[in-house]
Amino acid sequence: MRATPSPGRVGDVRRQNLALILTGLLSNGQATRAQLAAESGLTKASVSSLVADLIDAGLVQESSVTRDGERGRPGTGIILNPARGALGAEINVDYLAVGVLDFTGQLRFHETLERHNRGSRPGEVFPLLVTMARRAADAAQAAGIELLGGGLTVPGLVDTERDVLINAPNLGWAGVGLSAELQELLPGSRFGVTLSNEANSAALAELWFGHGAMFHGARFKDYLYLSGEVGVGGGLVIGSELFAGPHGHAGEIGHMVVHPDGPRCTCGGHGCLEKFAGQHAIFLAAGIGGESTVAQTAHLLRSLAEGNVRATAAVEQAGHYLGVAVASAARLTNVPAVVLGGHFAVLEPWLGPALRRSLANYAPGLIPDGNIAFSRLREPAALMGAAGSSVRNVLGRSYELIS
Repeated sequence: MRATPSPGRVGDVRRQNLALILTGLLSNGQATRAQLAAESGLTKASVSSLVADLIDAGLVQESSVTRDGERGRPGTGIILNPARGALGAEINVDYLAVGVLDFTGQLRFHETLERHNRGSRPGEVFPLLVTMARRAADAAQAAGIELLGGGLTVPGLVDTERDVLINAPNLGWAGVGLSAELQELLPGSRFGVTLSNEANSAALAELWFGHGAMFHGARFKDYLYLSGEVGVGGGLVIGSELFAGPHGHAGEIGHMVVHPDGPRCTCGGHGCLEKFAGQHAIFLAAGIGGESTVAQTAHLLRSLAEGNVRATAAVEQAGHYLGVAVASAARLTNVPAVVLGGHFAVLEPWLGPALRRSLANYAPGLIPDGNIAFSRLREPAALMGAAGSSVRNVLGRSYELIS
């Protein structure tokens, strides 16, 4: 995070230096001016001037007195302002969700509405989501949090430049323009609401708030993230950055073929991972149906706890084919770690051993056992990632708030 000479204009250099300060605070949570100067390579005078601008803009604030080092003199800490935040919203096959994430990474409000969205028209779904978003905005206002932007995440391929949902097979949506709907979620927002893929957002949440933060990037800076919902999504993180590919669609592991003679998938192919490890595939194999997803999940967990043979076999089959897919992906990308979220995390005690056996068979030694992790973020992961991306977008454009 050190400053480098730049031939650009003075304004460009100042923008770059503001980004250095904010990146340091995102990484460390709190730092003194002296610490920020040492890490960035900027002078203390420059840092003090930049911090003053950021305080005036309401993006950072002073916090408790801290020491710069064991022998250092006490200094006043600087933190990102928890009274600023972003809206997160998610449309999934069987639920809608909204939340408020403050600039320090705390989820301050979260609401989920269980709803069957498969086959629903966008015009039926968005009014409900807008109503939920307004409740979230009201909760933020009541807590003294100003929402500067937001993010909507969906389970499908998206064109982020044009705000178009290209294809979401499990919703039955294709070619849906969402520019107007994004504006409705947070009217008048200075930085707007962006569109993202659910698995990519969850992968970023894991980087910023999950295992990536827990191990400070040491073990989880390069990893494959698998999101288990009705479908199976994937996100690829390389060098602590999301790798989305040239068109933003990298990581679609749910439609990797793991059994060429397997059942037909919603994508039109056969034998996709989703047909063995998606929620509905597991419920079907376990002989569970006719209930809401929440009820079916509870039924499955009860059956597993009771040692039901069919339920256990269904989850072990999912773990086996997950291992096949992860082994192939790891050989192709050379990533040394994998994180599993969504319903995979809930099923860890039964799914984990089968996954590990499969990986040992198909990619021995490629992913160390300690680098096979299950997310603790659970349901809000994608929502947090979408909101977290918005926070970083705002901070990356901090100069727009500085007069």
